[in-house]
Amino acid sequence: MKNLFQKLKIPALFLIALCFMPSAAAQNAFAQDTANTLVYAGENEDTINPILNEHQELPTIIFSGLLKYDGKGNAIPDLAESFRYDEKSMTYTFKIREGVTWHDGTPFSLEDIIFTYNALTKDENLTSSILSNYEDIASVSSPAPQLLEIKMKRYNAAMLGNFTIGIIPKHLFEGKDINTAPANHHPIGTGRYKFIEWDTAGGMIILERNENYYGKVPNIERVIYKTVAVESTKALMLQAGEADLAWLNANYAENFRGKQGFKNIDFTTADYRSVSMDFRSEFWKNNADSIGILNYAVDKQAIINSVLNKQGIPAYSPIQLNAYGGNKKADIYPYDPEKFAEEMAKLGWKKNAQGIYERNGQKFSFTIQVRDYEEERIDIANITARQLQNAGVDMRIALVTRFDWKADYNGFLAGFAVQFDPDGIYKDFVTGASDNTMHYSNAEIDKLLKQGRVTADKEERKTIYRTFEEAYAKAPGHLLIAYLHGNYVSTERLSGLDTERVLGHHAVGVMWNIEDWTLTD
Repeated sequence: MKNLFQKLKIPALFLIALCFMPSAAAQNAFAQDTANTLVYAGENEDTINPILNEHQELPTIIFSGLLKYDGKGNAIPDLAESFRYDEKSMTYTFKIREGVTWHDGTPFSLEDIIFTYNALTKDENLTSSILSNYEDIASVSSPAPQLLEIKMKRYNAAMLGNFTIGIIPKHLFEGKDINTAPANHHPIGTGRYKFIEWDTAGGMIILERNENYYGKVPNIERVIYKTVAVESTKALMLQAGEADLAWLNANYAENFRGKQGFKNIDFTTADYRSVSMDFRSEFWKNNADSIGILNYAVDKQAIINSVLNKQGIPAYSPIQLNAYGGNKKADIYPYDPEKFAEEMAKLGWKKNAQGIYERNGQKFSFTIQVRDYEEERIDIANITARQLQNAGVDMRIALVTRFDWKADYNGFLAGFAVQFDPDGIYKDFVTGASDNTMHYSNAEIDKLLKQGRVTADKEERKTIYRTFEEAYAKAPGHLLIAYLHGNYVSTERLSGLDTERVLGHHAVGVMWNIEDWTLTD
């Protein structure tokens, strides 16, 4: 495997000198030798497969779906040139583009689409958080050349958005375990950029634009995606000219605001942070009735002001920033330590000699996991724990490199987002759903989310989801903290980023219009 810098003709002496250059000189030299190459300081990656990794940025530019999201979050044609839905037969019919090829030159066919959807609906070995999005599909077939039919078991209001999932190549995955197939580390798609190399030692994934792309071919020739875990490292890379673009936490982003040579690009996101409770643990089986009132003891605005540098808003609903959410009647927990004490007393909690609440011989003490490289989440967890401690609740923090769902923890510092259809929350909160890792279960919530999925009328759906917000507030599985703004920083040489779209978890979705981006010399 050739070294990236050999490919880009960057001499070894240059790399040594780069370490000792002033940051401005390093930035200029690096930019000159990587002309028309976007260096993106991204996230750690394990696999690149759209049906396995919902929250990743790279699958959206390597793979294509039947449909894709536009800037307003609407699902529009992509691999499908057009589509229609027949209400009587509950069937979607797609007319598929002709002449599309996979990045390895293999012709794209309807068999690839059928294989992908059969994997999502029939492969019992597939481990994926998004399987619940496809449980209403009855069959997928091709009645004629370039025509695809997807028959539904029942009407599903969110299906157009679910049809944006990237199609994977049958010729690389057939007969293999999709969870562990080699193609997950050497992805072949039909999208705007094609995979070239995964340099695990150097921590970078190299892409080149797809000159045979059926749509607009991107202006930027190459993307070097740096797999960076530590948040401070991303900021240092930008400062040193070793990256052109990064999503930073609010405090790091603020250091670049107004700084010569850089741009701050601020997106709206639906990304929230919360303490997510694991209902497999005996503690929450016994004390689920006390989750909601924890909100009274947490000064969320103070956390936003300090940790997020005021770049966020207090969270009260998991669909608060969704077009179907934002019901202020669900905002029932103001910061009120006295009210917290009153409600705890009503539930039978009493403080012990150490000032920690006890009930039925059990202390109000639980432990959550926080990933040790996510500085912002650690800070949120620490301040939340301190505030709860002051109120008489012992929330302990276990720093981990990877979340361990089999360990004896009571939850984790979570992040979620529902930026498109509100049904995106179904897989997270319905009993037994594919992304319900914390085993939350509530019969009323199940009923409302199932109703929302099968209801066609938009106003009726809005009523259902706003009712859900009120019901969930009374019986939550999370201690919701804050919604984050998407604070990106780039070199001034980069232009074309469009902030129209609401971004998702970890501000994913920034590359939705990457074909329009440009890098100047």
